[in-house]
Amino acid sequence: MSATRLYLIRHGQVVNHHEYRYNGHFDVDITDVGVEQMTRLSHFLMDKGITALYSSDLQRTRKGAGIIGKRIGLNPASVHELRELNLGRWEGLTREEAILKYPEDAHFSFKELATSKVKEGESLVELKARVLPALHEILERHKGGTVCVVAHGGVNRVVLSDALGLSLENFFRIEQDYGCLNLIDFFGDGIKVVKLLNGGPNQEFMPTELY
Repeated sequence: MSATRLYLIRHGQVVNHHEYRYNGHFDVDITDVGVEQMTRLSHFLMDKGITALYSSDLQRTRKGAGIIGKRIGLNPASVHELRELNLGRWEGLTREEAILKYPEDAHFSFKELATSKVKEGESLVELKARVLPALHEILERHKGGTVCVVAHGGVNRVVLSDALGLSLENFFRIEQDYGCLNLIDFFGDGIKVVKLLNGGPNQEFMPTELY
C-alpha cells in the first residue's frame, strides 16, 4: 500500500533561545546557528523527492522553509493554522516575568496544558483541533507524494502524539530540538508509521538514507 510521506521539521534556533522566553505566536527570527541547521537539512532533503513545502506563517519557520525551498527548488506555502501554541498573555515573557506581571498565574504548570491553558491562550486540545485538520488537508492534497513541513515544537509534538497513538498528557515526553527532523508515513488505511523522531543537525545520528 502506498503512503504519503511527511518530513516534519522544527525551525532552527531562535534569537532569544538563551532567555527561555515563551514565544508562541510571538514572531522571532532564527540565529546564524538556526540558519546553519536549516542549511544542513536542505542538503539532506535534496534527493528525497519532495514535491510540496509548507511552513507556518511565523518568520522562524518561513525563513527555514525558504532556505530549504531554495535548495530543493520549491516555493514554500505558509499556513496560519500551523502556528505554535498560543501562549496568551505569557507570550514574549519568561516565567519569572509572567508571574511578576500576573501573580495569580503563579500556580500554573505547563504539565496541565492538556486540560488547562494560560489566560487568552490555547490548550493542547485546542492546538490539536487547529493543527491536525490543516495537516490532513495538506496530506490529502499531495496524497501518495512526499511533503515537507517546517513547523514548531508544540505543533510537531501534537502531530507525533497523534501518529504514535499517545494521549496529550504525554506531549512533553517527545523531544523536539531546534532544527530536528521527523519522518512519518501516512497510509491510506489510516495507519501512521513514525520512521524517524528528533533526528537532524543537533543529533549524533544524521541518516544518510531512509527507506
